[in-house]
Parts: sequence; structure tokens; C-alpha cells
Amino acid sequence: MSTDDGVPFGEVEEWLPVADPTQSGHRPTLEDVAARAGVSRATASRVLNGSPRVSEEARDAVEAAVRELRYQPNQAARTLVTRRTDAVAVVVSEPEPRIFDDPHFARVIRTAARALAEIDAQMVLLLVSSPEDQVRARRFLSGGHVDGALAFAPHKDDALPSVVRRLPLPVVFAGRPWGQLRGLHLVDNDNHGGGLAATRHLLGLGRRRVASITGPADQLAAIDRLAGWREAVDADAASTALLTENGEFTREGGERAMRALLARVPDLDGVFVANDLMAVGALAALRRAGRRVPEDVAVVGFDDHPLIAPTTDPPLTTVRQDAAEQVRRMVDHLMRLVRGDQVRPRREVLPVTLVRRASA
Repeated sequence: MSTDDGVPFGEVEEWLPVADPTQSGHRPTLEDVAARAGVSRATASRVLNGSPRVSEEARDAVEAAVRELRYQPNQAARTLVTRRTDAVAVVVSEPEPRIFDDPHFARVIRTAARALAEIDAQMVLLLVSSPEDQVRARRFLSGGHVDGALAFAPHKDDALPSVVRRLPLPVVFAGRPWGQLRGLHLVDNDNHGGGLAATRHLLGLGRRRVASITGPADQLAAIDRLAGWREAVDADAASTALLTENGEFTREGGERAMRALLARVPDLDGVFVANDLMAVGALAALRRAGRRVPEDVAVVGFDDHPLIAPTTDPPLTTVRQDAAEQVRRMVDHLMRLVRGDQVRPRREVLPVTLVRRASA
């Protein structure tokens, strides 16, 4: 229903002459904006809320008034009307040292902040590494403080995926969490295909003894990359035990794993390393052992992190997963859910590519 001039009830056309706020020193209000623009408060409100039911002339006038008065909307009041906070939580379920020591997470968080800023949304970062953190995160996410969440929860025993199922807000996961996937929204990378391509590249170079430094066994991304290696070399359980070593996705772990593989398999001549950070450690171990790369041992990593892969000695051949594109897809998917679009839960898998450099 509406008034005679077509304005919906609750948006009363009201002309409010007020003193110039730039002279009086008080904080500009919506009434001030309406008066400066020469429109009603209701029209100014519709412009600020993105309504299409205003003329181009009125929209230009209101936007000019907002700039002139340096008007800032009352976010609390706006939230009551729109039921939107314009804030998104980025939930990272990792120990804090891992988050700040691994360049991959810094890249992900930076990309998320930029992608959300582009749609004028505020990022709220939640670091979850203990049961107490999980309780606080659940309380915060249930409290109406954010419109949705981007979740990074890769570990097997992580309770976050089951907690998220009961939250009254949309959530999009990075990668494939453990447990039941039904009803979840996921954006993943082709980890299996990447491991397969990396290992086939080494075999295609004529390498006959190709080992692998793997990531943690409680992360499905690491398991999928290992499965790609196993398919390429046709490894059975005994070969897998002999030719693989867990590097825990850390530089120190990669160096330790490479030393263990050299001691156990001295004739290895190729190694697929399941992330670039471990590959840095592996290259250091090979150098200390007097093995030349790629002449004696060819090395392929995974990530193509711009601060790591091109800067190693020699530059690292690696599988590129586009972390920035993954986060952008997650943000786009989440915003569709926030808007109420009909989006079916699904797992979107992004392609990966092999980037050839001097190490293999």
C-alpha cells in the first residue's frame, strides 16, 4: 500500500528545512542530506539504500549532498532496516604460527580483504585454533554481526564444519572439509590433477625414481595431491611407504623429509613436493647433500606462490593453484547466498596448471 503520491507507508514525504550542518558543527543526518539535495527524507533514504525507484536527477542530487556534507550513515539503524551488516567473517582454523609463517595464508587473507573491499564489505578475521576459540567463533557468528562467512577448515578433527551447519548464516568453504559434504558450499582446486600433472612431468623428463614429499595426512588437499602422485607412478602400499615422506607443509618439514628420502632412496632422481614452502626446504637439503638440481634430482612444487617459486635457486617448476581466483569465487558465491539467490550447494573445482621453470 502507498500514499496518494506513490510513496510506500513508512516512508513519509517530509520536507525538513535545517541549518547548514557544515556551519553548526553537528554531525550530518539523513535530514540534512535531504534538505541539501532538495528532496524528501524518503527519497534520500531510497537513494542511500540503492532503490531503483528514484529519478536520475534525485540520485545525483543526493549523492552530491552526501559528498558535500561528508555524511556517514548510521550503520546500526541501517542494519535494522536492511538486516544486513555489510561485514563478512573470514574464519581460519589453523594454529596462529602457521597462519603468520606460511605465505599462502597471508596471500589468502590479503586477497579476501581486497575482494570484500571491492563490494564495500568489511572483513572480520577470526582465528580458530583451540576449543575455546571455536566457542567464541560460534557465538560471534550466531550473533548477527556478519552477513556470512568464508571458512578455511582443512583438518580432520576440526569441529568447525559441523558447527557451521547449525549457524543461521550462509558459509562458503575453501577446499573440501572432512565429513559429510551434503548441503555445503565449496570452492576447491584440482589437487589430485595437480599431483598427477607434476609427477607425469617428472616422468616425462626421463626420471625413473620419483619420490614425493607430502603434506599432513589430516588434510584432504594433501591426500589428493598424494593420490595424484600414486596414480602417476602406479605405486602400491609398499612403494608409497618407501618413496614418500610427510613434510607437514613447512619449510623445515620439507628439508627434514628430503634428508630422510635421500637416506632411504639414494638413487632417487625426481621429487614432487606438495607445496612450495616445503620445496624450499627440499632444495636446501639437496644442496647440502651435493645433489644438483635439476641435473641429479628434478624438483616440482605446488602453489606457484609469487614470493617463493620464482625466487628459489634454481627457480621452481610448480603447479599453479590460483588462490586469488579461489577467494574471489568464494566471495561471489557467498554474496549470492546473502542476497537470497537460489544457489544449490555444490563443490566447484578450479583447474590448476603446471608452470615450468629451471628446477625440472
